Amino acid sequence: MNNDLHIATNITHNIPDKNDKIELIGLTKLEISEQFIKFGIDKKTAKMRAAQIYNWIYINGIFEFAKMDNISKKFRIFLAKNFVINKPKLIKEQISNDGSRKFLFRFYNSDFLSPPVDIETVYIPEQKRGTLCISSQVGCTLNCSFCHTGTQKLVRNLTASEILMQILMSKIILGDFKGRKRSQIGLVPGENYRAISNIVVMGMGEPLYNFANIKQALLIASDGDGLAISKRRITLSTSGVVPFIRKVGEEIGVMLAISLHAVRDDLRNKLVPINKKWPIKELLNACRNYPGLNNAKRITFEYVMLKGINDSDKDAKQLVHLLKNIPSKINLIPFNGWPNSPYECSDWERIKAFGDIINMAGYASPIRTPRGRDIAAACGQLKSDSERKEK
Repeated sequence: MNNDLHIATNITHNIPDKNDKIELIGLTKLEISEQFIKFGIDKKTAKMRAAQIYNWIYINGIFEFAKMDNISKKFRIFLAKNFVINKPKLIKEQISNDGSRKFLFRFYNSDFLSPPVDIETVYIPEQKRGTLCISSQVGCTLNCSFCHTGTQKLVRNLTASEILMQILMSKIILGDFKGRKRSQIGLVPGENYRAISNIVVMGMGEPLYNFANIKQALLIASDGDGLAISKRRITLSTSGVVPFIRKVGEEIGVMLAISLHAVRDDLRNKLVPINKKWPIKELLNACRNYPGLNNAKRITFEYVMLKGINDSDKDAKQLVHLLKNIPSKINLIPFNGWPNSPYECSDWERIKAFGDIINMAGYASPIRTPRGRDIAAACGQLKSDSERKEK
């Protein structure tokens, strides 16, 4: 104990300028320890302090060094001088009639010189579980023609810290940390369940265009000493960045979802323009070779239902043919409209008939119940309020 106090008060020559403080969120426990060692703290003490801080952040949801009361006062002063936990501001919270909640977070850079960015995160409560949909980028480059998010130009990638902070802030709001009062608004699961039990990377942006930061964030989210969310309860959705699909399986190990939406290249080129770079055949070959793929770890194929565009019986039969020998399920997503959208949602009977063909072929094809439509929180509707107002 005394050793770390002595070191902490004798390393002023290593203290960064206030604008260069080291962000702790997004660093693994080992990386935090390594940062302490750089300041001259011995390995044993550094490891112990890193474990304590990790516990305060990810188990208790405490971001203020002054409140980490099992750490000596002098070491907390050292932390405050050299490190930072940048907490975003909750700009707006909307609660849907169905209990879904949308949070608009504003992230500031530690130097406060770069413009802040706004990100939308959606919470979807269900019986005995709750799913948080997080974003990976500010805006998007993919320009998928049916997706409102795709009409917002890419501003930048989110950092690992900003990705994790969406989860941490949502847990605070929902009372999902130890000793916090559980929120009763929005049909949050009962006290015996986590409010946030599942994570889906399906918000703003293409996560595989931000692979390094997504990897870092999800490994911390799934770390047993971190947020401890099972990798089988984390799903990453991509529109088809083929070179990184195998890396997701090998280096992150979470569940994979593919935004497919069409069974022919000519149509998918229009709906999901990234298809021009990596067409359907290449995409599905990457899926067949996804590490760990089996009937217990299936790939989810997302298919938005567009009236008169991709919803015929012929399309359904071709979809079954394409997915042969790929352990998978198909999520049928009723199209969620937005102002001036060129598409309409398929009729309910058409969606059901489409799903019946897939079911008869032996594939699960649940029809995703639209959630949060009334607050523009449904699939494909996210687009930060600041960007809307700017337009």
